[in-house]
Amino acid sequence: MDEVIERLLGQVAPLGRTESVTTPLARGRVLAQDLVSPLDVPPYDNSAMDGYAMRVADVAALGGEGAVLPLSQRVAAGSVPGPLLPGTAARIFTGATVPEGADAVLMQEQCEAIADPAGGLGQVRINGPVSDGLAIRRRGEDLRVGEVVLRAGDRLNAAALGLAATAGAAALTVASRPRVALFSTGDELVLPGEPLGPGQIYNSNRTTLHALLLAMGCEVRDLGIVPDSLDATRAALREAARDADLILSSGGVSVGEEDHLKPALEREGRLDLWQIAIKPGKPLAFGEVTRHGGRTWYVGLPGNPVSSFVTFLLFVRPVLLRMQGATQLASRAYQLPAEFTWTKADKRREFLRARVTDQGGLQLFNNQSSGVMSSAAWADGLIDLPPGCTVQPGQLLRFLPFNDLF
Repeated sequence: MDEVIERLLGQVAPLGRTESVTTPLARGRVLAQDLVSPLDVPPYDNSAMDGYAMRVADVAALGGEGAVLPLSQRVAAGSVPGPLLPGTAARIFTGATVPEGADAVLMQEQCEAIADPAGGLGQVRINGPVSDGLAIRRRGEDLRVGEVVLRAGDRLNAAALGLAATAGAAALTVASRPRVALFSTGDELVLPGEPLGPGQIYNSNRTTLHALLLAMGCEVRDLGIVPDSLDATRAALREAARDADLILSSGGVSVGEEDHLKPALEREGRLDLWQIAIKPGKPLAFGEVTRHGGRTWYVGLPGNPVSSFVTFLLFVRPVLLRMQGATQLASRAYQLPAEFTWTKADKRREFLRARVTDQGGLQLFNNQSSGVMSSAAWADGLIDLPPGCTVQPGQLLRFLPFNDLF
């Protein structure tokens, strides 16, 4: 598996196309240019809470807790305060600029407001400890002007978009979406909603792969189900290659008499066909379709629904990230303890569908067949089990969560 991934990524290069996208709509996209902060964030020292701004030395001079200071100003967020007069405090609210000269803000719950009968600002009694910098968010403590906020190759999540907005970025330059043409092969396949005939099954791979492609930030052109014939398969490849960066298919990548993708690819371009030592998902095809002015990459996945699902996550996902110029291609893995026994050691590397329990361990789905899609819908991720490995309760296993893979 690792050798195949290395070979795939060694051949596929970033597409190089970019576009500008408004920041709120850039979730899941890959940043194409470094984002540099044009300002300090926050742009001024501000209060972290509602309370009173003061000088620590003034409070200490009056004996510390219990000291009473007159109020000299009221500072709301968005206003510009004057310097804090010596020996006074300022009423201040969350996010407001800390007056020059103040070096602490004591939250209002530790203060007692004393009204002025004459209608002035009144006084405040200090009922808590005061220290230098208390409850003050310093200028530039989040971002500094000229600092790289986000780097080219970062895949943007909601927190990254919030950070970009903090730096004032209304739009971001991102990699253009890869254009993917998708089709399935098999005369036994029927689209959901249509009546099933003898020997027919519903095409679940089309829906699964379409959803995964959208999650990876792709534009998808769905070519439906291609009949099991060499001419139809060749025509589908030519049509798919016309404006796609990648052609993705499921089914037909074995070497049976009704599997026409191998000879079709050999006539329309180039094909590498592998049997990979993993379970599920042994057969995988990779190659290219020749078209006027260039080439379109091709990946063929197995037809069994779990095999198609797993091989997409393991092989197609990093290829699509590579096309978008992402720097982080491998998914994160976690070591979690097993809460099951597994005695069926296989010579292949296995990817078992599992769920994380409330105790933080891994629970295995009871049927690991490559045709049981309910195992993937039930699971939280995949256990990456080495060849020849059995499992006992408490044994630490490598776990790939779907939240990271998607």
